[in-house]
Amino acid sequence: MTTDVFAAHRRLLFSVAYRILGTAADAEDAVQDAWVKWSAADRADVAEPKAYLVRIVSNVAMDRLRTARSRREVYVGPWLPEPILTSFEGNPESDTVSLALLVVLESLSPLERAVFVLKEVFGFTHAEIADAVERSEDAVRQAAHRAREHVQARRPRFHATAGKQREVTERFFAAATGGDINTLMQLLAPDVTVWTDGGGKVRQALQPVTGAERVAAWFATFGSQPYQGVALADMRVDLVELNGRSGIVFTGAGRVIGTLALDVDDSGRVVAIHNVANPDKLRAVATGEVHDFAQ
Repeated sequence: MTTDVFAAHRRLLFSVAYRILGTAADAEDAVQDAWVKWSAADRADVAEPKAYLVRIVSNVAMDRLRTARSRREVYVGPWLPEPILTSFEGNPESDTVSLALLVVLESLSPLERAVFVLKEVFGFTHAEIADAVERSEDAVRQAAHRAREHVQARRPRFHATAGKQREVTERFFAAATGGDINTLMQLLAPDVTVWTDGGGKVRQALQPVTGAERVAAWFATFGSQPYQGVALADMRVDLVELNGRSGIVFTGAGRVIGTLALDVDDSGRVVAIHNVANPDKLRAVATGEVHDFAQ
């Protein structure tokens, strides 16, 4: 019975933890910690297992995020969330796990981030969240207000349909591998920005690359130069859904060597590109597990 109850809510717990932490590995660890606490708890007085388990994983995730923040402060180059394979099939909730939103959530405090996730994504009431994060309801309302205003001011406001995202991603990759700067310029928004995350373990740009001309020139060399030591001819390229968006997974030399996720606005222009090559952040994609984030 103990195992069955936990298993019934495991996907929900991972969904909460991943959005709070931004990495699949830390989210899995948080879920495992929640299992240990749940197994050892006296459940005789637990009237609502779902709320109880969300409370455990939320607090575990906040504690882990506080610890992770100190490591991220000395991270080499831009820090990006860990990409995961998803299957939202056009569901508008895909935005709640996009890399762009997760980057914005990084600027919130652990409490604000947990409150935002529980309120805006999962629809918990302020009272339920107060119980989950062990704060007063008034403190939760204030945190929710701050987080919502912060996110609304910074999150991308326009997104293409899933079909348009896929079409643009395919055209972008074809232009990049073919060195077609003219097509790249047509696809890129004037203020497009590329963030690359190598974590100091593989060679990547240590600062964001901004502006259509610079980004087009940067990607136009893709087909003629090895990527992470692997030539394009020796690489497998898969178009997949990454964090609710069309994305690309590069595989070569027997391993996943990078991912590319494009944010496309409703006019079909690429406004942001997230390139993850840190091998520590490619393990979730390498497993092939697809997350549907069912609650």
